[in-house]
Amino acid sequence: MSDAPAVYVDNVRKRFGDLDALDGVSLSVPRGGFCGLLGPNGAGKTTLIGALGGLVKADSGTAKILGFDVVQNPLEARARIGIVPQEIAYDAFFTVDEALQFQSAYYGVRNNQAWLNELLTRLHLADKRRANTRKLSGGMKRRLMIAQALVHRPPVIVLDEPTAGVDIDLRLSLWKFIRELNRAGHTIILTTHYLEEAEELCDQIALMREGKIAAMEKTSRLLAVFHEGARLRLKVDGKLDAIAHANPVPMDDGSVSVRMRDYADMEPLLAKLRESGAVIRELEVSPPALEDVFRRVMARQA
Repeated sequence: MSDAPAVYVDNVRKRFGDLDALDGVSLSVPRGGFCGLLGPNGAGKTTLIGALGGLVKADSGTAKILGFDVVQNPLEARARIGIVPQEIAYDAFFTVDEALQFQSAYYGVRNNQAWLNELLTRLHLADKRRANTRKLSGGMKRRLMIAQALVHRPPVIVLDEPTAGVDIDLRLSLWKFIRELNRAGHTIILTTHYLEEAEELCDQIALMREGKIAAMEKTSRLLAVFHEGARLRLKVDGKLDAIAHANPVPMDDGSVSVRMRDYADMEPLLAKLRESGAVIRELEVSPPALEDVFRRVMARQA
């Protein structure tokens, strides 16, 4: 099984009542890859993660971790994957140290105190090691969950919204740690609503919608295939009727975003605005972004 991909999913289906939570999902993540699993709420991401971890039993299809089938070889598969769930869960009667020791015992791991100490340091929990878990803040509890998922040094790590509710400094230190694990050979699967994180970190992106894979490609290729050209962001005093043909998209900050096939399209747009009497207050040109791809793919699938 040395040549098996880190994660292999083939035509996995899961139905809850009338809902097709997973509707024939197939994907493959190579060893050492960093894959972003993205999609709107209800797309099926958490159900798929549950199936990979053996927490959700698929109705049909195949899911394997490093060649081990999660149904036929559950112990071998679970020993090779560490999952950080989206929902915070903890035992209120343990200290941080005890929680990690208990989790290590669950995986049959002994004499790993040096690794536990490193996890506590890297996740900024060293000074809380003797604190009761119920006294931790929400961000600290999430960090503890990450540490628990890594006690057995799993070659495959799944992070389901790991930075939700976490301050910016910790986010940066966490991603530095995760990058180091990835460079050391660990395969990472990440779900996040911070698309800029996925674009920066992931070398592969899988976009999910309504239980299906809407698109899956290398990040650079996905950007190239689904969004050519660049994006022009404008803040304008005056009407935008002169550039209505360019389909300006209103943004939350009061600006509008216009997609361009190439940079040569910019000057005619600006000229039309000037001719109409509109005053340009802010202007920004940026290359295609994952957010653009995400919106376009989701709209296309809808």
